[in-house]
Amino acid sequence: MTRRLRGAIALAGATALCLGAVATSGAAQPGAASAQRQDVRIGLLLPESKTTRYEKFDRPYIEAKIKELAPDAQIDYYNAAESATTQQQQVNTALAKGDKVLILDAVDAKSIQSSVQKAHDAGVKVVAYDRLAQGPVDSYVSYDNRKVGELQGQALLDALGDKAGTGEIVMHNGSPTDPNAAEFKAGAHSVLDGKVKIGKEYDTPNWDPNNANQQMSGAISALGKDKIVGVYSANDGLAAGIATALKAAGMNVPLTGQDAQLDAIQRILLGTQTITVMKPYKPEADIAATMAVDFAEGKPPPADLVPTTVTSGSGQKVPANLLTPVVVDKTNIKDTVVKDGLYTVQEICTPTYAAACKEAGLQ
Repeated sequence: MTRRLRGAIALAGATALCLGAVATSGAAQPGAASAQRQDVRIGLLLPESKTTRYEKFDRPYIEAKIKELAPDAQIDYYNAAESATTQQQQVNTALAKGDKVLILDAVDAKSIQSSVQKAHDAGVKVVAYDRLAQGPVDSYVSYDNRKVGELQGQALLDALGDKAGTGEIVMHNGSPTDPNAAEFKAGAHSVLDGKVKIGKEYDTPNWDPNNANQQMSGAISALGKDKIVGVYSANDGLAAGIATALKAAGMNVPLTGQDAQLDAIQRILLGTQTITVMKPYKPEADIAATMAVDFAEGKPPPADLVPTTVTSGSGQKVPANLLTPVVVDKTNIKDTVVKDGLYTVQEICTPTYAAACKEAGLQ
């Protein structure tokens, strides 16, 4: 069985994997396999660290999978700290170091296009991770981002119930430089439009919780706290800033989120956030790592790893794998984030949350 087929089976959920095995021809010698492995040099470029997922989950999962598939691989890691300019410089550094493949989660999908083109011209493959960068990207893995927005919008409607037609909601859509934010927004609007009145709507630069806090405080002042019946937040980082503003105003209304951050799970337990959308990180990370190792070894990812095609903002058609997101609320925390290994009950249920955990059946 080839390593590529084993990788596809592993991504489907199999656990029996011969670690470190490499597909070889019958005439290949051990030294040749070792030389191939040493040629696997991959640059991993993540956008920021304010969102806890990148350092806690994405990076270690991707690095572990690469090492599983190619134990001698060289991995060069970069975090752009929300700076598009820094990320462009980091691509230059990765190319100068001799990276053969870049796993790229773009800070700004449009401005990174010239860097993607530069990589392409140098014969370096680019795997777009979580966000679809513009330019000649070779493959893409993410979640169905429009579906994320639809789930968020429907969850907000469900939580509002009869109040949906009695007041106004505030929308916080995320960073205008992130193409995913536009898809979340479109999905949410497809559900909410015509069913609620949107009193204020914001894009939030850099996904910054402080910006979201200020925007929410401004919306409360402009609309009046008695008029606001719910808040759409595109992710949990923004929800943290929004929840602080709501608390300061003495308000508790339905509030959405995304990413299943630990603090969001705890807010859900307390009732100050209604839902989050969980996008299990390991399947996404494993697929990106497998794509990258295949490219580094001179092989295109197998068809079952890229079952669909998406079109980027610059018009390229990119082979893609779009995974299915999951809504997390107070009733299914144990069956989602705990079962999936994101957090233990002990991590969630610190003394502050012990009573809420017991009520939710976690303890």
